[in-house]
Amino acid sequence: MQHDVVIIGGAFAGLAAATYLARARRRVCVIDAGQPRNRFAEASHGFLGSDGSNPQSILAQAREQLAAYPGATLLTGEATEARVSGDGFLVSLSTGEQIASRKVVLAFGLRDGLEPIPGLCERWGKTVLHCPYCHGFEFSDRPLGVLARTPVSAHQACLVAEWGPTTLFLNGMTPEPTDADLLAKHGVTVESGKVERLVGDGSDLSAVALEDGRVIPLAALYVAPQSSLASPIAAQLGAAIDDGPMGPIIRTDGDKMTTVPGLYAAGDIARAPHSVSWAVADGVTAGTSVHRALVFG
Repeated sequence: MQHDVVIIGGAFAGLAAATYLARARRRVCVIDAGQPRNRFAEASHGFLGSDGSNPQSILAQAREQLAAYPGATLLTGEATEARVSGDGFLVSLSTGEQIASRKVVLAFGLRDGLEPIPGLCERWGKTVLHCPYCHGFEFSDRPLGVLARTPVSAHQACLVAEWGPTTLFLNGMTPEPTDADLLAKHGVTVESGKVERLVGDGSDLSAVALEDGRVIPLAALYVAPQSSLASPIAAQLGAAIDDGPMGPIIRTDGDKMTTVPGLYAAGDIARAPHSVSWAVADGVTAGTSVHRALVFG
């Protein structure tokens, strides 16, 4: 069956787009591999009405609600390829199945690459974090750290300092000459030693151990990971991809359409910064924009 829209990715942006399209009585198919970016986090904060809820529970409820619409189809699987076909698209799954649609929304999210520091990966999403707005209040007034990775890490440290006393771990990086006054203004301590490992029981963080033998007490460490697109499909279809501050960003206009006509992108892959609320809002924008294109295109 030909669908009006195929959505590749069934997390917050994809399900938001699909819900609006299903409510517009369109035939929409969501293909999801079950690997949402925030699957490592136990709670999602700042999402209106669901503050502190488990993100997987939010997604499960959203899928259940979407499935109640007669025009919605949800497929568990991996979309491996897509191409323009006639006046629409043909999406291929890893099973060999092919799905035709008039429009496509990309919402497959990002993958985060972390520094190879012992103890970092297993604490990701718990006490090693990305966004203080999402996971800052819970660590208020406790010792916090920022692991330098990019030239904007100093600005990140100044922001994190709003939640508690903060140390910027340069970890071998050379700070910008203009950063010293900014860091001092916000009370950020600068530690030049290289990080050897993270210390703590289980996923808890109690300290950062430096290569010179010193141990710095810490409750949470904020990092800006190097992100990458979770799927090659945007590139396969020839969509323009820009270099963002933390990784690639699929270029979109105000309607979330990419540089390929009929191809849209929503969520973390098409914006910076990132959060559940922004992903949902972008999904709504993409879904309503696609619907207007189907009506008037």
